[in-house]
Amino acid sequence: MSELALEELSAIAAIYCEKDECEVLEVSETGGISFRIQTTVKGPLGRDVLLKLLFHLPINYPSSLPNISVNSEQLTRMQCMTVKERLLEEAKKHFSQPMVHELILWIQQNLQQIVEQAETPACCGKSTLSTDTTLDDGVWTVLLHLDHMRAKGRYVKSVEKWCADLRLTGRLMFMGKMILILLQGDRSSIKEYLILQKTSKVDVDSSGKKCKEKMISVLSETKAQSEHQRFQAFEVKEYLTADELQNEFKAAGLSELFTEFVLARLK
Repeated sequence: MSELALEELSAIAAIYCEKDECEVLEVSETGGISFRIQTTVKGPLGRDVLLKLLFHLPINYPSSLPNISVNSEQLTRMQCMTVKERLLEEAKKHFSQPMVHELILWIQQNLQQIVEQAETPACCGKSTLSTDTTLDDGVWTVLLHLDHMRAKGRYVKSVEKWCADLRLTGRLMFMGKMILILLQGDRSSIKEYLILQKTSKVDVDSSGKKCKEKMISVLSETKAQSEHQRFQAFEVKEYLTADELQNEFKAAGLSELFTEFVLARLK
């Protein structure tokens, strides 16, 4: 892990030292550094906006750009996506240098202008940004496997909220001890979901203490094909038999996904 990244994290924690301003989620030699910043910024019409910025610094940061997630109850999902795209553009200007504090300062100074310039056509949900990197990605499908859920109720609510916030559809599937998550949506949204899944204290350990998800596996990640059916919503479903589970995949045109990645786990 880069000493520069550790030094930057220490500096940011010292600057954003008020309650809930900075939350360190992960510091790992293999997974990098993840932390969340909460800051109040002037938004549209000069109103205060509580901006929640999730940064994930890869192990080779700053030689690679950070992953960024943007959330705010005062902004629409499209506005949050616009802010994220602009932050990533700005990050490229600071490549190979510690940049997180610069990015926070930049968005504090420019949020109002960015949001007011963003347009969301009423006729469709597509972004009008010319810099939208998800435009040519289309719809992606990812299949995840979870080893267990101890705090099932809270875990399920978290997954449902993340999918709603990120506009992801699909299924959270339970069959016996098997737990699968099948997601569809923009690839960038799926990546944000995976960051949340791995960095949030969503479950509890054997002693009942809150813990992060450490035993999630990405079984498959692929661009959706024309024969694949798009899920219209995200649903939590339980299946009594392998045939019921297989039929769910078959109805979505994902029989090969079931055969290749799920069938062997049922034996």
